[in-house]
Amino acid sequence: MSSTKYIFITGGVTSSLGKGIVSASLAMLLQERGLSVTIQKLDPYINVDPGTLNPYEHGECYVTEDGAETDLDLGHYERFLGVPTTQANNVTTGRVYQEVIDKERRGDFLGKTVQVIPHITDEIKRRIMLLGQEDQYDVVLTEIGGTVGDIESLPYIEAVRQLKFELGPSNTLFIHLTLVPYLSATGELKTKPTQHSVKVLLENGIQPDILVLRAEKNLTSDIRSKVALFCNVEMDAVIESVNVSTIYEVPLLLQKENLDEIAIRKLKLENTKTPDLGPWTEVVDRLKHPECSVKIGLVGKYVELADSYKSIIESLSHAGATFRCKVEITCIHSEEITEENVNVILGKQRGIIVAPGFGDRGIDGKIFSARYAREHDIPFLGICLGMQCAVIEFARNVLGYKNAHSTEMDEDTSYPVIDLMEEQKEITDKGGTMRLGAWDCKIKEGTKVHQTYNKTHISERHRHRYEFNNAYLEAFEKAGFIASGINPESNLVEIMELTGHPWFIGVQFHPEYSSTVMKPHPLFIQFVKSALNHSVEQSGKKEVLARK
Repeated sequence: MSSTKYIFITGGVTSSLGKGIVSASLAMLLQERGLSVTIQKLDPYINVDPGTLNPYEHGECYVTEDGAETDLDLGHYERFLGVPTTQANNVTTGRVYQEVIDKERRGDFLGKTVQVIPHITDEIKRRIMLLGQEDQYDVVLTEIGGTVGDIESLPYIEAVRQLKFELGPSNTLFIHLTLVPYLSATGELKTKPTQHSVKVLLENGIQPDILVLRAEKNLTSDIRSKVALFCNVEMDAVIESVNVSTIYEVPLLLQKENLDEIAIRKLKLENTKTPDLGPWTEVVDRLKHPECSVKIGLVGKYVELADSYKSIIESLSHAGATFRCKVEITCIHSEEITEENVNVILGKQRGIIVAPGFGDRGIDGKIFSARYAREHDIPFLGICLGMQCAVIEFARNVLGYKNAHSTEMDEDTSYPVIDLMEEQKEITDKGGTMRLGAWDCKIKEGTKVHQTYNKTHISERHRHRYEFNNAYLEAFEKAGFIASGINPESNLVEIMELTGHPWFIGVQFHPEYSSTVMKPHPLFIQFVKSALNHSVEQSGKKEVLARK
């Protein structure tokens, strides 16, 4: 029998309460106590993975080192824990049913009728237990997506109910996150939604051990007592989670509520150490009390939903904390940018990021943004498609290839400076078939990128089908736009860098997937530093605020 302990986090009343942040916060607290911890997400949707979902549907698609396209909550897990996740950390209903149906087609069930119980629930349990096999982790936290009462979530609720019975109460812990709304008309916090949410959970056979209550106002002792009484939990297991200015403050607040101590006690975990949250507290202080600010324009086509670029936004926050700087991000829709108004829209930005994406919608605005940054010496970072837009812009306006383009947007372009990867040309299925996961890159010495990483070999995560066309590389490099990073095996251009510019870099990979709050990504650190320096130059001051 494995000695791994399992914590299950469910949500009620409404989605987007922050189950992922609470899960990541508790995991970090347990990690600081010397325990080996990981987190997984169970997603109720029938898509096999979010790789084919529009960001408007589900936010950004996060990519793990081993090439899994996953829920954005896995990004939170990695940013809080500093430990890479894998394919096993994200389970979807689509993947579960696909596995069960494949087994049925092979005859693995020996002619039996295949049903939700036991076959689907058994597959869910198998995937939950996968991370705890061979005692790889002391604690596995499992976040169940959606809300209790959703039809889609019922098989997951039933599966974890069975696991409590099979593993025993001291090896499982149930945490339920719910909303305590504040009614301004009466000046009251209302507990009835929480009571009804717990009632639904009880009807499904699960008694929560801990309740985490999201609220705009602090809970009174009367509120805690009432919730404890009507929801059958101990008084100290009613945990307050109020709104904060930065998500990285949540672990500190939950520690004050003794969430980690209660979890350890209920799971009978012994010999854990006292957590040292000094370094974490220092980062939170830097985020909450900045001494300067800098304006960064984030140009993309899904900007109406901030979660579409969650990892980029968080990476900028991490880098800003390095300099005790508030990064003021302006999300700019690329479709609104034209050649005539680009100066008006981007003129006040001290750094420009052109975000990744797919398809030709808004592509011209991204190209105009890259040109504006190049011609006005504004620090620029192009990520994936953003790098490709910078290449297209340079080809058109510097090399004179007037209709240069990517074959993704224009199959008949005379100058396909961006083209479909050779191994992608015979692929018809869209899901999970891109160049995904971590790939090696060799960096050219003496370049800005080399100074940024301070190493010649790196590994970064990818998610793309199209690449720089090496047939044009010589012309680009002669004009000063050099390939400063190359994949050593495929010769794929990973990084393009403009010489003679303060900081103009495009990367084919996604550095935002590798930035954590305790270890900001070097590309974002140097980008923010360059933007700070540019801001100082524009203000006419002589001193340089960037201290690193």
